[in-house]
Amino acid sequence: MITLYTYAQSGNCHKVRLFLGLLGLAFEARELNLAQGEHKTEEMLALNPFGQVPVLSDGEKTFSDSQAILVYLARRYGADHWLPLDPEGLAKVTRWLAATAGEVQFGPAAARVAVIFRGEAPSDEVRNCTTRLLQAMSRTLALGEWLAGDQPTIADVAVFPYLSVAHHGLIDLSPFPRVRDWLARVAALPGFVPMPALTPVFADRLATLQAAQAIKAA
Repeated sequence: MITLYTYAQSGNCHKVRLFLGLLGLAFEARELNLAQGEHKTEEMLALNPFGQVPVLSDGEKTFSDSQAILVYLARRYGADHWLPLDPEGLAKVTRWLAATAGEVQFGPAAARVAVIFRGEAPSDEVRNCTTRLLQAMSRTLALGEWLAGDQPTIADVAVFPYLSVAHHGLIDLSPFPRVRDWLARVAALPGFVPMPALTPVFADRLATLQAAQAIKAA
């Protein structure tokens, strides 16, 4: 049995849950309360010494880091297109996996953290990083429907979650139609699982900042 140690409001955790759905794999989800430090217990540190989620256990094997977990699942359970092994295909996927730990994390993910976790508007630096990411994605998607090939790969899975809820970080995707079309293609894949709805506290913070943004723009 596959066990996923997770936190529902985390996009990094969700990319693993999403890929498990796309692969049609049964699993047990163990939701951790990060506010109470459940990811820092001795039990969890034994599974991931960095004290972070997600963590995935598959029998006696345990993996941490969302990108590493996607690589494992793709090679262990997925069709070849999810993680090509030819040099060009593998390099293209790896490029976007790196972007998830860079531009995605410091762009739309950081914007979402600012808004729903801290109740603050994203900084100009975060907004600029997000714009650069969206521009790069738009250029890539002008050449094909997917980020790293003719079929969906774990690159698409890795980048998807925080872009799918860009509005949680007050990010407007309307100027980027290719990105919006790509999001729709991912959402149409069999087994797709959307990001969970915001908790009431997070939803209230978002609504407050959206109202302030609307007043400022008026």
